[in-house]
Amino acid sequence: MNLNQLTALSPIDGRYRKKTESLAPFFSEFGLIKYRVQVEIEYFITLTKLPIPGLKTIDPVSFIDLRKLYQEFSLDDAESIKAIEQVTNHDVKAVEYFIKEKMDGMGLSAYKEYVHFGLTSQDINNTATPLSMKEAMEKVILPAIDQLQLKLNELSESWKEVPMLARTHGQPASPTRLGKEIQVFAERLHIQAASLKQIPFAAKFGGATGNFNAHHVAFPAIDWVQFGNTFVNNILGLHRSQTTTQIEHYDNIAAFFDNIKRLSSILIDLNRDVWTYISMDYFKQTIRKGEVGSSAMPHKVNPIDFENSEGNLGICIAFSEHLAAKLPVSRLQRDLTDSTVLRNIGVPLSHFLIAIESTLKGLNKLLLNQDKINRDLEENRIVIAEAIQTVLRREAYPEPYEALKALTRTNEKITEKTFLDFIEQLAVSDTIKEELRKITPYNYTGI
Repeated sequence: MNLNQLTALSPIDGRYRKKTESLAPFFSEFGLIKYRVQVEIEYFITLTKLPIPGLKTIDPVSFIDLRKLYQEFSLDDAESIKAIEQVTNHDVKAVEYFIKEKMDGMGLSAYKEYVHFGLTSQDINNTATPLSMKEAMEKVILPAIDQLQLKLNELSESWKEVPMLARTHGQPASPTRLGKEIQVFAERLHIQAASLKQIPFAAKFGGATGNFNAHHVAFPAIDWVQFGNTFVNNILGLHRSQTTTQIEHYDNIAAFFDNIKRLSSILIDLNRDVWTYISMDYFKQTIRKGEVGSSAMPHKVNPIDFENSEGNLGICIAFSEHLAAKLPVSRLQRDLTDSTVLRNIGVPLSHFLIAIESTLKGLNKLLLNQDKINRDLEENRIVIAEAIQTVLRREAYPEPYEALKALTRTNEKITEKTFLDFIEQLAVSDTIKEELRKITPYNYTGI
């Protein structure tokens, strides 16, 4: 059976491929190989800046052709490397041999033993992976978060003057404003996105056990730690971990996915609240011609976008939890358990991206049902009891809380007349009575 969107095992490469294909250049096997080639090439070029005999004779024009190996990296190139891997049974060594073959064609055969010089495979993997994560965040994930924040800010502004019955413990509570409740989520996302941006993309670079053993034995006069810092921090734009084993300790990747988990939890909270408002008829949804909400009930317009988002966020959290818990743990100087796990970094981020797009789609379909919101306010006049008893406290009225409790803690319906009659018999000035009469569920919404 040929692989396509219908035969793919994972929905992120099948049903949702169009939503996730923007991440493929970063987290696919093709993407991993391409980033490995990039690291190897940039490492070789950076070596030429050291006082190593012979390397300084390379014509810098050759660097243009070398960089094209990753800048113009093609599917044919990736397949060539996979063919070499079939022989070597080692994916990083296959990249090294691919580059050396290309250097033969460029007239650079005399220098090709400086490709992968002194390195172990993890010097490549533990720079290629964070580099792919960094660029995926900058080009795909953060713009998607920003787009969602912009939509929430837009809705918050549009609905900032819409009074709405609040519910705490599912019960009617002091009124709020719809725009403010949307802004709660916009602010939470903003804070966590800002936190996400502060997490460095850490990389390991230091040879077989992190000590530059091979580098030092070959050229002991060179400050290899300074070289490693310059290469990783300045050339690749990452953050070099100073003391490592053979592998990166992945603490920052763990922090990254812990942050993704928090962002996902916030979005689940948003999805469930909007879903509930739809079920309360506070929102209706735009109807698309030809769309079906139920195979049996013709009338249904389901909040499927928010449900889809919630489901994908659950998968994102589950994968992120494993990545954050597993990656920082390795036996002694290294074991191989990180390898297969790292190959799944794109999975939670794909589900995260699907979720954001689904939430955005749902938000764009919302239609405010002002009549229903107002009816709920009108039918729950009881919520202004807090306001009345607080003003009476200010006026040193005796036991105002108890007085309002006796009035409202009943199974009988509390109406506008109930409060007007109560206010009329209060032993306070006419000015205070007038102040109290002006309080309604529509204007008792705070700041």
